[in-house]
Amino acid sequence: MTSIAGLPEFLLYLGTAAGLTGLYLVVYTLATAHNELALIRRDVTAAAIALGGSLVGFTLPLAVAVTNAGSVLDCLVWGLIALVVQIAVYWLVRLVVPDLSRRIEEDRMAAACLLGAASLAGGILNAASMTS
Repeated sequence: MTSIAGLPEFLLYLGTAAGLTGLYLVVYTLATAHNELALIRRDVTAAAIALGGSLVGFTLPLAVAVTNAGSVLDCLVWGLIALVVQIAVYWLVRLVVPDLSRRIEEDRMAAACLLGAASLAGGILNAASMTS
């Protein structure tokens, strides 16, 4: 059966991408000054928007890394670069909005939307840069 001949490689790259995504969530939640998951459990929409934008901003370049990778190691390296870029975006937004975490904890949407949009923009630019 040739229709599933690529299944082992698919599973390898999917597992690698899932592992990198899990690592990203751990690193990101440790880097922020607020506890996103606790806030989301309390129904703080601002935390969900900020984390969601960040997650999409990370997975966009990760998808490009999977697509263009010559090997799993290649994918890992570019996935880690995507992780670093997204953490840098968070810190850049904190420079602009020093009380970012307090605002997100207070469910203030402007700060969350800015962080989510900046994360998406960072991810889009990161993904585009990986294709050059």
